[in-house]
Formats: sequence, C-alpha cells, structure tokens
Amino acid sequence: MAPTTRPTFRRSLALLAGAALLVNVGLTGSVQAQGTTPPLNGPASVADLAEGLLNAVVNISTSQNVKDDEGVGPAPRAPDGSPFQEFFNDFFNKQKGNKGGNHNVNSLGSGFVIDPQGYIVTNNHVIEGADDIEVNFADGTKLKAKLIGTDTKTDLSVLKVEPKAPLTAVKFGDSSVMRIGDWVMAIGNPFGFGGSVTVGIISGRGRNINAGPYDNFIQTDAAINKGNSGGPLFNMKGEVIGINTAIISPSGGSIGIGFSVPSELAAGVVEQLREFGETRRGWLGVRIQPVTDDVADSLGLSSAKGALVAGVIKGGPVDDGSIKAGDVILKFDGKPVNEMRDLPRVVAESPVGKEVDVVVLRDGKEQTVKVKLGRLEDSDQAASNDADPNKGGIINPDPDENQDMDEPDDQQSQPMPDAKGKADQATPDTTNPKNVLGLSLSQLSAETRKTFGIAESVDGVLVAEVAPGSLAAEKGLKPGDVIVEVAQEFMRSPEAVAAKVQSLKQEGRRNAQMMIASSNGDLRFVAVPME
Repeated sequence: MAPTTRPTFRRSLALLAGAALLVNVGLTGSVQAQGTTPPLNGPASVADLAEGLLNAVVNISTSQNVKDDEGVGPAPRAPDGSPFQEFFNDFFNKQKGNKGGNHNVNSLGSGFVIDPQGYIVTNNHVIEGADDIEVNFADGTKLKAKLIGTDTKTDLSVLKVEPKAPLTAVKFGDSSVMRIGDWVMAIGNPFGFGGSVTVGIISGRGRNINAGPYDNFIQTDAAINKGNSGGPLFNMKGEVIGINTAIISPSGGSIGIGFSVPSELAAGVVEQLREFGETRRGWLGVRIQPVTDDVADSLGLSSAKGALVAGVIKGGPVDDGSIKAGDVILKFDGKPVNEMRDLPRVVAESPVGKEVDVVVLRDGKEQTVKVKLGRLEDSDQAASNDADPNKGGIINPDPDENQDMDEPDDQQSQPMPDAKGKADQATPDTTNPKNVLGLSLSQLSAETRKTFGIAESVDGVLVAEVAPGSLAAEKGLKPGDVIVEVAQEFMRSPEAVAAKVQSLKQEGRRNAQMMIASSNGDLRFVAVPME
C-alpha cells in the first residue's frame, strides 16, 4: 500500500490503509448547532449509537510475501565517530549478506459486515496484492477471509468469512439525501487501535479527487487516519452512507479533509461483486469531451453544461445513429448531465440491456432518443488507463479539454459523410490555399495525404499551415489536421469553410465549432474564436 501522489495536487493524496498520513482533527469543548428542531442539532452523545455499531466494524490484517531486496534503498549510515557506528555497520553488513530471501509485509485496514452470514466490505487498496487476509472482530475472534470480488475503479472489495454464528451487520443508507453540515460518525482501526469512533460533519459533496472515472466523494472533517481505509461513515441513524477511502495532507500534518465513497455509488457495486464477483456496468459507446464556454457559445447553449459527443465507437450500442458525433448529451435516463464527468457515472450505474431516454442537443434543438445499453467490458488495460487519463484515453485533445471517458481508443471513430452518404472528393487545389481564422486550408489530395500521413478514411479540408500565435494555434490546431465539420455541417472545400465561418459571424456567433480529425481518423471538437 504505497503512497499515492497526484500530479494535479501540490498536496499529496494518500491512500489510508498503508500510507495515509495522520489526520487528528477532533471536537474540542462543547459544540452546539444553531436551530430549534432537535434532530438537526449535534447529539449530546453518540455513545448509544456507537455501541450498537462497534461489533459490525472489523479490523482487516493482510500479509504479503516479498523478496528482501524489493524496494530496499541505501542502508542508513551512522556519523563517523558515533558510538553506534560499529553496531550499524555490523547489522547492515549482515543484511547485505542475506539478500534474495523472502519476508512478510503486513498492513492494517478497516471494513464492515453487511450480511450476518459473513460478507464484509472494505477498500481494494486495503487488500490489494495480499497473500493472506485476516478479519479481526470486536470480541477478539479472528477469521480467515476469502476475496469475493474487487473493483479498482471505485476502490471497493467484498470479502467472505465463515462465522460459527450470525454476525452483527449494518446496512447501507441513502447518501443522496445527506446535506452539507449533517453529522456523521466514522468507526475504524486507525494505527491498529480498533473500534475507534470519531464524529464530524459532511464538509462537501460530489468531490473529484482524480482517483478514478466515477469520482463523487463525500468530504468529511470526521477524523480519518491511517488504518481507517475501508471503514464505514455512518449517518445518525446508524446507516452506512460512505466508505472511508482517502485523505489530503500537504506535509504529514493534519488538515481534516477526508473522503468517502458515497453509498449511492457503493451499494450497487457491492451488490454486483457479491452476485457476480465482478462489476457489470452499462456502456453507451461514445467518446466525450467537456462543453466549455466557447463550445457552448458556438452551439447556442445558454451555459456550459452537458457532455459533447466527440465520436461514436463502431459496433457500440449507439452505432445505429441514435446518437451522433456533435450531439451534446443533456440528460440520461431522467438524470441531468451538468458536466462531462457526470455521464460516465450515471451510465455505469445503469443496468446492462436497459432501454433509456437520452436528451441531446442536435442542430440547435433538444431531442429525446431511446438507446439500449451495452456492457462495459473492463480489462487490465482499461484499468491502467483510469489511473492516468493521458494514457490511452485521449483523443488527440485540445489541451486540458478533451478526454475519452469511455473505452480505450482502440477503435477509430469514422468521419461524417456528406448528405448522399459518401464523402465528397473535390478536385485538389493546393496551389492557392484559403486563409481562414489563421488557418491555411487546402483540398485533400493523394500528395497531401502522403505528406501528412492522412488515412484514406479521413475526409474534409486539410489544415496546411497554422499561423503562429493565432487563436487557432492556441486551441491546438496544427498542420495535418483535417476539418471535417463546421457548426455540424460537413466541409467539402476551403471555400465552404470560409463561407460557413462568415455565416456564423453574421449570426453573431463568437466561436466556430469545428470537428477536427487527426491523421488516423480520431475526432475531437474545437471551438475557434472568430476575431
């Protein structure tokens, strides 16, 4: 369980089970919430609530057999003349002579019982790579556990023990009704001190900490420390509304920011792991990117919302034309898509094979289309791509904008055809390029395809040159790109691009939305400002 550092944070994001840093934010003195309704006030004591829950929370101990020389750095060296110098030299010289052997690495985490028959939930990073998993109960009982299933995308795992008598279990509550400021209680195994109880409030909701594709964390100031990973976050009814997973700490000090996987996401994953030993997520089969302010303006949207479809995966659930490149998905199965990252989560939470209504913005109008979801086939490659969004999941992005939030990019989206169903092949005209918005445009030809390595499947208008310092250059356009569409119209010639841009200016648009194809056919949308 090595520390996890995210480059997007100046702070370090540490997984709690084996490498999290101490969070020691407690409640000092008396705390009295304002308000007249008793249920809204902070409880005078949580002793009665905690007493009924402690037996359902367990300590999880894991061991892993590793080689002695794995991860070993240089040996410590005592200062010259130190009275301990001889001891240090003797000890570490002996260690050097014992390389190649094996030893066990142990770690501690937390978990909780969800079924009296012995099903236990914890974090994946608590048990990942373990050769042996042991569950320790509040009464001192120790049982060996079997891994039933794990999901790296949400960092959840389900274990099974074989108890001699039914266990005390807890149930999931509804995290969606929890509000910022509501009281919560965490129980876990911080630093091996089992059965530790801390109390705090919900500090934030819907947090994205770049831990995975479905981030929607609850933020809490209830003290969560090393060893709390996998433990429950309870509401004041004793229901599990979160699974404690991570903290943020800048330098090892305590700042009281912890994160829990909400039950609204975790409950479905846990149920699938119990039933199938794996997750079975819905799949729409589209590649998406954010709707920026520029893109929203180019599409006539009043605000930047939704998920812009950059491409449709061939053979996927919506390859029948129900959803097209250039659509903006605004609602999925009745749930609003306020930003791009909302869509992968709501799709993944939907049952495979379900028919759902999807509201899209197409040609300036909202339309409702019905689609039948496929199944997202997880793979080791896909899982590794989740950890780094810049590997395998990028569709030649406009910097900091475009991300593939569906499948790895191993199937290419197809360029849009003309109205007759076949891409137009105009007469090459590379001698007199057209200049539009800082772009030098020309027709595609056999010669230019060879020069820029453009695939035969790609059709549109060639970007031959990009003026340095132009707005188009700032948006990431480069020589060899191909303009497939402008404002959802297929472009057949440089003159067509110029005419469409002029038309958009006359309509009062500030940006021209362009569908851009890379040399191999990958698509992305770029909103180019019109000066």
